[in-house]
Amino acid sequence: MKNTLAQAFLLMFLSTFLVIVGDTGSKLLSDDGFSQLWVAWTRFAIASIILLPFSGLKIAELRGLLDWRVILRAALICGAISSILTAIKTEPMANAFGGFFISPIVSYVLSWLLLREKITWERSILLGISFVGVLVVVRPGFGMTAGMMFALLAGACHGTYLMTTRWLITDYRPRFLLISQLIIGAVLMLPVATSVIPTITNTHIGFLMLSALGSAFGNLMMVLTNKSTPASVVAPLIYLQLISATAMGYLVFSQWPDAPTLIGLLIIIGAGLSSLWFAGRGR
Repeated sequence: MKNTLAQAFLLMFLSTFLVIVGDTGSKLLSDDGFSQLWVAWTRFAIASIILLPFSGLKIAELRGLLDWRVILRAALICGAISSILTAIKTEPMANAFGGFFISPIVSYVLSWLLLREKITWERSILLGISFVGVLVVVRPGFGMTAGMMFALLAGACHGTYLMTTRWLITDYRPRFLLISQLIIGAVLMLPVATSVIPTITNTHIGFLMLSALGSAFGNLMMVLTNKSTPASVVAPLIYLQLISATAMGYLVFSQWPDAPTLIGLLIIIGAGLSSLWFAGRGR
């Protein structure tokens, strides 16, 4: 059954909000001296332990954990999460996610090239405009920081991850895709986790749970949306994450974008919402 635009909008709003809540918990840990890579590992490990009993994982499905496509998808989300956590360590959340928003463009283009999904010139132009917004935020050649480079890397990994999700959604059920990325991600990042074991307080445990569960449930809702919504619709809805990132950055960390960054963010959001309007008209 296909999602209506209203249903897709609600699912993606909740999905992107939960992901940002998870990233906020991760940044609170990083600001307290925790390694970003260790924090990234905990997101996979904790969420896999908590969600495994609810995943419906069957013995017959275990071989799917060795499918190279499933492993690739898990590696991509590992790269995306590790990179964005590194970016928000030194960059305001709104700035970092502005650079991250190369993700919908990557997803849109790869879905067309590799999955042969339909694209239109209207939405292609609007995604081009959003890319201009990304350039305004990132400002390549004008003192672009290492943090912003990691934000772009996170966006590239995440956009490819979204495309692989659509690639695999007809072969695997959504809950399997979620638990597989959590289990494989925890295994792939285990060497990082065992290299540094920090001292954890009760407050840190709360941040860890916020980080892991926000990310896990956010990504589950994203997988469910991908199952019944074309990538051309999902891609612009990812821009809702930018609004949540700006709000959480201000409310939790007192970070507000400077004027050029704010202009770039508005360009990205405006282009994204316009693309959604065209999707609703079937164009």
